Amino acid sequence: MSDRAIAERWRALGNRRALILYLTAGFPTPAASCDALRRVAAAGADFVEVGVPFSDPLADGPTIQRTTQAALEQGMTLAGVLKLITDAALQVPVIIMTYLNPVLAYGVDRFVKDAHAAGAAGVLLTDLPAGADPAVEAAVTRSPLALIRLVAPTTDDARLTSALAGATGFVYLISRLGVTGARDQVPPDLEAQVRRVRAATRLPVAVGFGIGTPAQAAGAARYADGVVVGSALMDALARGGVAGAERLARELAAAVHA
Repeated sequence: MSDRAIAERWRALGNRRALILYLTAGFPTPAASCDALRRVAAAGADFVEVGVPFSDPLADGPTIQRTTQAALEQGMTLAGVLKLITDAALQVPVIIMTYLNPVLAYGVDRFVKDAHAAGAAGVLLTDLPAGADPAVEAAVTRSPLALIRLVAPTTDDARLTSALAGATGFVYLISRLGVTGARDQVPPDLEAQVRRVRAATRLPVAVGFGIGTPAQAAGAARYADGVVVGSALMDALARGGVAGAERLARELAAAVHA
């Protein structure tokens, strides 16, 4: 796939909101992870984020840290993640979510080439601020992959404009400060946050971090173009296996698409 697959998916949604589901590659096992990817996509995910396990996951809360550690202990690598994406052969766009170090170790040009060949449509480099490494950004933007940007509630208007200038695919708005992990409620200022981001870009705006229940997902979908759920899905996978993750994915899809 390519960044065009992401744009085509947004167009196909029309006025509906998108459900974006995150899964840590290789958890609980590589085989179960592949099965989970296929089943959450079939359950209604419009996009799937595949997380690359990394030994120093600074932006991640306890759930993602646990799943990352378990995947690393079973030998999951970036090459293994790309094989997993190839094997899963999903019919929805796949976004690789990763820290920068695994990409640098693998080789940036090799990574974008192999990620596209594996079937990925975009990449989100969690700890790479816009403008921090022009060479890495250029390698992604000249490839078929979408370069998806993270923005936060603390990103001011001037920085929003510059940070999103070269973005493609969609914008990932972190709904609250802190690490990943389900919270009790959607931030009360979410509508204002989304409106501010929309003033700086024509790309769809997806909201993530802290969204864990169908009710919260429906609340976020009132304002954003897409809703990202990760930790709650990984908790469901840890507790109830692939069937548990599939069940939550269906409930989230019903809430967001409504």
